[in-house]
Amino acid sequence: MSTDPPRIVVVGLVGGHAFGPEAARALAHAEVVVGSRRQFHLVAGSVPDAAERIPLSGPLGPLFDQIAERLESGRGVTILASGDPGFFGIVRSLGERFGSDSLAVHPAPSSVSMAFARLGRSWDRSVVVSAHGRSPDAAAASIVDAVRAHLPVAVLTAPDTPPQWVGAVLARTAVARSVEGEVEIAVVSSIGDPDESVHRVDANALAAGSFDPMSVVLVLPPATPRPPSGDEPMSGHDAEGPGLRWGRDEAEFAHRDGMITKAEVRAVALGKLGLPRAGVFWDVGSGSGSVAVECALMAPGLDVIAIDRDPDQVERTRANATAHGATVSVVEGSAPAVFADLADPDRVFIGGGGIEVLDAVLCRLRPGGRVVATYAVVERAVQARDRLGELVQVSVARGVPISDLGMRLAPENPVFVCWGPTADDSNPTTGSGAG
Repeated sequence: MSTDPPRIVVVGLVGGHAFGPEAARALAHAEVVVGSRRQFHLVAGSVPDAAERIPLSGPLGPLFDQIAERLESGRGVTILASGDPGFFGIVRSLGERFGSDSLAVHPAPSSVSMAFARLGRSWDRSVVVSAHGRSPDAAAASIVDAVRAHLPVAVLTAPDTPPQWVGAVLARTAVARSVEGEVEIAVVSSIGDPDESVHRVDANALAAGSFDPMSVVLVLPPATPRPPSGDEPMSGHDAEGPGLRWGRDEAEFAHRDGMITKAEVRAVALGKLGLPRAGVFWDVGSGSGSVAVECALMAPGLDVIAIDRDPDQVERTRANATAHGATVSVVEGSAPAVFADLADPDRVFIGGGGIEVLDAVLCRLRPGGRVVATYAVVERAVQARDRLGELVQVSVARGVPISDLGMRLAPENPVFVCWGPTADDSNPTTGSGAG
């Protein structure tokens, strides 16, 4: 008899079917099953009648308490999920509560991969935006940022943010006008079910329609690119967009008495961060919020959180985010105490605070995560390097005109940039998100 502790088994379903013999065996031997009532009906012939059924509804905290009770009593728990539960699914929350080692995950194809497959399109370069569990304003800003910066985009919709809501977001913003005639839009609903549907629409028809709220909206470049005329750029739609840009000039941000990470230092820091497409980012001691704003613009799928104890700086960060059209959550409070109410980060920039702040950040950093910290004092930078592994001094001299004589170089104060941890530089979250 196995002495291994009871495990949590997560089984992804498409059309009520699990994928692979191991997933089928997990259902056949389930003792406690967690899922929606619809999922219980779909797997009725695959799960023992004697298995306890716990409806998956409401907040996850009470549900996880029930799961913990079953595990403590010696019973394994099988959780039903849709598609790939590790792709914007329940696996992350389960891992944070119970530990990844306690999970056995049997994924099915993700709704996004199947939606692209229905249109015969690849999706390895796509950006995925989830509207689940986010405020409509935050979700709308992420959608707009993603469509402006990159195609294709897949939007996972929800009851509060259905496909027609996505259409309204696209139609009322400059996005609809700037990409008109340059994109295809499709709504793929009930993926894998007998009533699966695919609707090809434009932004206005999407806004005026009525669709299953649990759908995937795809915003795609045309399948057959238009042949360029003699005076059009060969790169098509992308050439009309803003392109990838970072290290914006300080003049583009409101700031107080020069309290802003200088553009050149910011460019180095952003490069060292290696931003993932999705996850959680903290800007600790955000000041003007320049780093947070640039991260939000570069990676629209990130949940960007700017933290500062100064109420004036908090308002300044909000104003800069609004001015740049960036989605940034701004939190007023002193580090590290303020961290207690925040989700664990995948990336962190520390622009203010002592070594105790860095130590607190490292305690909360997710596996495979990275921290970049800047310091003006070499002793503090050396302490940070001991924890993170890497250090560089950034010295910048800017050209300043001297009347009509020419130009001189005016040096800025040198800044030490530390980053790491460097033991594991293979964080899978920096990839394409191909769940």
